[in-house]
Formats: sequence, structure tokens, C-alpha cells
Amino acid sequence: MSTAYISLGSNLGNRLSLLKEAINRLQRSQEILIGRRSQVYETQPVGPQDQGWFLNLVIETQTYLDPDSLLDRLSAIENQMGRKKDVKWRPRNIDLDILLYDDRVVDSDRLVIPHPHMHRRRFVLVPLSEIASEVRHPTLKKTIRQLLKTCQDTSVVRPYPEKI
Repeated sequence: MSTAYISLGSNLGNRLSLLKEAINRLQRSQEILIGRRSQVYETQPVGPQDQGWFLNLVIETQTYLDPDSLLDRLSAIENQMGRKKDVKWRPRNIDLDILLYDDRVVDSDRLVIPHPHMHRRRFVLVPLSEIASEVRHPTLKKTIRQLLKTCQDTSVVRPYPEKI
């Protein structure tokens, strides 16, 4: 089995319920076991600011799926939940991203691991650091804690009062 960290986000509709639904769909998969999960954070949007704030969290998974098959599973869940991917930076009801997959580096037309922007985004690093602070980024060779400490992103990331 491999360890993969997945970021979940939503800024449309009942954000918390949508995150719960995505986790439930992941849990129904026999090839994915959910381990630790961060608390939920309310986060300022990156990019255009004329959209609602996000709820974000990160989960640790154990999976038998290879990276491409895991991406297929996450994309299928997004599609089943009505995710539209026609416009970049568009508000979204659900967003599922593979952040890390063991210490693997993948760079293909459809998938880049580690996630190419994760080290620049507080909305990823704060929840990831909560559950995997000592995990090392496979190309930057720094721990998640170190990446968070040196991250220049100043966007707001605050704990959300409700739990999943």
C-alpha cells in the first residue's frame, strides 16, 4: 500500500456537507483507506477574490491504486458530485487534489506529484502540517513544517468551528 495525501476544498453550496460527501465516497472505495484528517479550515480564495471563501482540509490515505488510478477515482467523484472544470479559478462545489504520493515524483500531461503549487499555498500547508508536519517534500527536500514556516502566502486560513 502507498500513502497519499489529498486536499479537499469547496466554496459553493453547503461546503461542509459537500466535503463530508466526498469523504464518504472515498471511504466506499475498497482500494482507499482514510487515515488521519486535519480539521476543517475556512480559507480566502486564491486568484479572483469575487467568490466565496473555501472550506479546506487534508486527509491521509492508504491506497492500492497507482497515482493515475487514484487521479481517475478523484476525478470520478468530482464528476459525480457535479464539479465543472470549464473555467480556471471558477468557484467549485468540490475540489480533490493529490498533494503527495509516498515520495514519488510524477510529471505527466495529466498529473504532477508533488502538487506543483502546494509549497506556495497556506490553505494546503496549514492542514497538511497538522497531520504530516515531518513528511518531506520529495523534490524540495524540506518538511511540510519547514515549507509552512517559509511560505510567503499571506492569505487567511482560519479554523472552522464545525467538524467532519
